[in-house]
Amino acid sequence: MIPVAAIREWAHSCGFELAGIAPADPAADRAWYHQWAGAGFAGEMRYLTDGRAAIRDDPRNLLPSARCVIVVGKLYQTPQPHTLEFDDAGRGWISRYAWGGDYHQVMRGGLERLDGEIRRAMAPEKPYESKICVDTAPLLERSYARLAGLGWIGKNTCLIHQAGGSWYFLGELLVSIDIAPDQLCAPPPDRCGSCRRCIDACPTAAIVPASSPSGFTVDSRLCISYFTIELRGAIPQEHRAATGAHIFGCDICQDVCPWNRRAPITDEPAFAPRHLAPPLDRLAAISEEQFREMFRHTPVSRARYSGFLRNVAVAMGNSRMAKFRPVLEKLALSADPLVSESAHWALNQF
Repeated sequence: MIPVAAIREWAHSCGFELAGIAPADPAADRAWYHQWAGAGFAGEMRYLTDGRAAIRDDPRNLLPSARCVIVVGKLYQTPQPHTLEFDDAGRGWISRYAWGGDYHQVMRGGLERLDGEIRRAMAPEKPYESKICVDTAPLLERSYARLAGLGWIGKNTCLIHQAGGSWYFLGELLVSIDIAPDQLCAPPPDRCGSCRRCIDACPTAAIVPASSPSGFTVDSRLCISYFTIELRGAIPQEHRAATGAHIFGCDICQDVCPWNRRAPITDEPAFAPRHLAPPLDRLAAISEEQFREMFRHTPVSRARYSGFLRNVAVAMGNSRMAKFRPVLEKLALSADPLVSESAHWALNQF
C-alpha cells in the first residue's frame, strides 16, 4: 500500500502545493448539494441541476473501481493588486483566477504526471485504473478536498487552507488502489468562527443564510461572478450598479478574508497576468475575432463575446466617465439585443 506521504512528495514535484487522500465513498455533503440546487441557488447553470447532479453523488459513477480520491491544490495567488486596491474606473476588473492561461490544462498536466509517478511506483504486474478530474467533472471537489484534510469550506463556499488561504485551484485523481492515509488527511475544523467579512463585503449580498455546515451559502442568482460569466441573458438591472468595474468574475469575498492576509505567491508562469485590468474603451472596440484571439486559452472565453460586451457596457455605465459616451452610442446600435440594451442602460447612467 502506498503511503500518503509519498503521494504528497510526488504531488509537490508535479507542481501542487497541497495534496491529500479521501475515500472514494459518497460524501455526506451530497444531501446539502441537492438541497442547494433544489432551492434554485444554481440559477441558470443547468449543468449543476440536470442529470449530472446525480453523478456527483458518488465518485464511482465516474470510475466504478475507484477506492481513493487524491485531491491536489495548486496556488494561483500573484503579487498584483487585489480588488479592493483597484480604483481606476476606466479599466475593467477580471477575476484573479482568469488572468493567466487556462488552469484546466495546467492542472490536468500536473495530474497526468502524478498518475505517472504512481504507476512507476507500482509493480508492473499490479496495474490500476485511474481518472483525472478538474472542475469540469461532476464531482463535489471541495467536499473531497475537505475530507482529504486540505481545508474547510468557508461561508463564501471557498475551500480555505489554514496556512495558505483560498487562492487554490483543485484537481482530483480517482484511483482503484488503496492509499494509506495519515493524520493530516482528517477534515480540519471550521475556523471561520463569527467572522462576517465576506458576507458584509459582498456588493450584491450573495452570501445568504442556509442550512449548510457553515450556516451560509452563495445564491448564484445574486453573485457578480454568475452575472458576468455564467448568465447568458441580461444582468438584472437592480444589480448592475453593484457590479462596478467587474467584467469577468469577482474576488471580493476572498480579498477580505483574514485567512488570505498572508497567502503565499505562486511561481507558476502560466498564471502570470496576460491582461490585467484592460481599458474599457479598448475592450468595447474589439471584434469577435479579436476577442477570441485576445482571450484564447484563458477562462475569459467562457463569457462569450456577447456576454463580454454586455459586461463592458455595464462597467462603462457604472464609471459615468463622459469619454465612454461615443463608444457606448456605437454599442447601442449593435444588432445583438443583449449588447444594445446594456449600452442603452449605461448611457442613461450619465
